[in-house]
Amino acid sequence: MNEEFKEHITKSLTQNMRLDGRKNDEFRKITIETGVSKTAEGSARVICGDTEVMAGVKLALGTPYPDTPNDGVLSTNTELLPMSNPNYESGPPKIESIEIARVIDRGIREGKAMDTKKLCVEAGEKVWMVSLDVIPINMDGNLLDLGALACMAALKNAKFPEVKDGKADYKHLSKKGLPLLETPIEVTVVKIGENFIVDPTEDEESVLDSRLTVAVLESGNLCALQKGGDKPLTAEEVDKMVELAIKKSKELRKLL
Repeated sequence: MNEEFKEHITKSLTQNMRLDGRKNDEFRKITIETGVSKTAEGSARVICGDTEVMAGVKLALGTPYPDTPNDGVLSTNTELLPMSNPNYESGPPKIESIEIARVIDRGIREGKAMDTKKLCVEAGEKVWMVSLDVIPINMDGNLLDLGALACMAALKNAKFPEVKDGKADYKHLSKKGLPLLETPIEVTVVKIGENFIVDPTEDEESVLDSRLTVAVLESGNLCALQKGGDKPLTAEEVDKMVELAIKKSKELRKLL
């Protein structure tokens, strides 16, 4: 992205006006649909502007980790498909894909969103393994926040499969949902020049100086932070970004 385009975006932001007509602290219109996959135990699709992302939950019986014999297992994966954006390539996960998965996973895990002990079937022998898959269908920015939102919607939508003879029967789902305790919401605040914005488009992400992803609980407490971008942030800037993230998290929470 050339410097002239960045200067044009920065000039607009100083007037609290973005290229698509939004104010700096505005999200695009968001819609959430659940139960969109027939093969997942829980699923959700989030559409925000031209960004569309799906999340699916798969549940399987497996062996717990030796150091947590009474806890179920949560894993989060992201696959950036070329069909969603020409900048993505097929093949092994790239750094961007790994970072998105880890940031989403950290918000859910550190926010204690799920009581993993209630996923234990037999201590040290058998627990429920919860796999979250995040896949963008069309990508025009802010995959961190929208992917995290889709994951929480999918987790809330998930139902355990029936268990017969010690095996999961995926053709018959029970009415029992996952043991959710909290709903962490992730909001990424982007700094371009001296301006702070939320819900960046791909063009805005391409010229960002730095970003801060903040995972917020319903109480307003923070449970995770992730800094990105090449430029440093002062303590004062971090405070402003966190304050904005907490404010916007309340709006996103209502959608769930």
